[in-house]
Amino acid sequence: MKKYLSILLLFIFITIPIGEVKAKDTKIEGLDLNCKSALLMEFSSGKIIFEKNPHEKLAPASVTKIMTMLLVMEAVDSGKIKLTDKVTVSANAKSLGGSTMCLDEGEIRTVEELLKGVAIASANDGALALGEFIGGTEEEFTKLMNERAKQLGMNDTHFVNCYGFYDPNHYTSAYDIAIMSRELLKHKKILNYTTIWMETISEGRKEPITLANRNKLVRFYKGCDGLKTGYTSEAKYCISATAKRGDIRFISVILGADTLKNRNYQASKLLDYGFAKYESAKFVTAGEAIQDLKLSKAKPDAAKAIAKDDINLIYEKGNKPNVQKRVEVFQDVKLPLKKGDVVGIVKVVDGEKILGKTELVIDRDVNKMSLADSIKKVVKNWLNLK
Repeated sequence: MKKYLSILLLFIFITIPIGEVKAKDTKIEGLDLNCKSALLMEFSSGKIIFEKNPHEKLAPASVTKIMTMLLVMEAVDSGKIKLTDKVTVSANAKSLGGSTMCLDEGEIRTVEELLKGVAIASANDGALALGEFIGGTEEEFTKLMNERAKQLGMNDTHFVNCYGFYDPNHYTSAYDIAIMSRELLKHKKILNYTTIWMETISEGRKEPITLANRNKLVRFYKGCDGLKTGYTSEAKYCISATAKRGDIRFISVILGADTLKNRNYQASKLLDYGFAKYESAKFVTAGEAIQDLKLSKAKPDAAKAIAKDDINLIYEKGNKPNVQKRVEVFQDVKLPLKKGDVVGIVKVVDGEKILGKTELVIDRDVNKMSLADSIKKVVKNWLNLK
């Protein structure tokens, strides 16, 4: 009898499934996400807090438009195009279905109006109009998208279009979406558009264009100010959501959720997890004077090396790291120098581990001392004059 009982208990043990717990997987801290792929990233450091199938290649639907918006913002910030530039809508853009701004062939809209259409209402026609304006053709713009993806190290990604229509060769991953989302968020102006709840564009139209934000978390999740949603029958419900509270910002990516409600719930759940478990502190402030510089044969002969960007570090609550600043001033800097030229690096370190770094830039113009200036300096020193 005991023998049969032992066999029965063994059978029960090996047939009842037991949840497996893995680092950064779906069972951590009660995070049981019902989606194909997910990832939570802290913005300033790029630190990955949570991941589920982060490199699985999946259809992203309109989350694709993050790369479209990135190329637009890079073109604007580099001066290649202006937000006020006029764009003529092509027959190709007009013909696109799905979510649109209802643009007409030949209609003229500004870059900013089209960008609003993409950021707020996920307008396919607006995305293609922008792509054709920057790349010349849809094919050339898609080529630019793939080149930029490669530069960013998005190795799980290949784009076929700039708006997210399904194609078996159009795919990306939760990891790559977080990478391009983080890059887009470096262009702070994008939040001027992704935070808009409702917008009406009426100039030059018989029927106004009404834009409604498809990212409901912007209104209903504390601190959410972007970024992009997506849906196709193949991709299911997808999102890259970002939220900021205090000095800490997270990017939450969900791919392949079964319903819109589930997608938003799971993206919120990831953000909740990040804000509950982590906090941040600013160890270096942009514009902060880090080191005085003494410059030989220069006019003036003194300047300051200032931090180009903030250095924010995140850490689990209650475990603030004990860090130091390590300053490296370049020895081969050549005169003249313009205000903002890079003259070194400041690092925040824990022992030999580098936790963050930013460039040091000079706070003023510095010119090479002329012969007359050199003679004047010698005379002043000789006479002990200031």
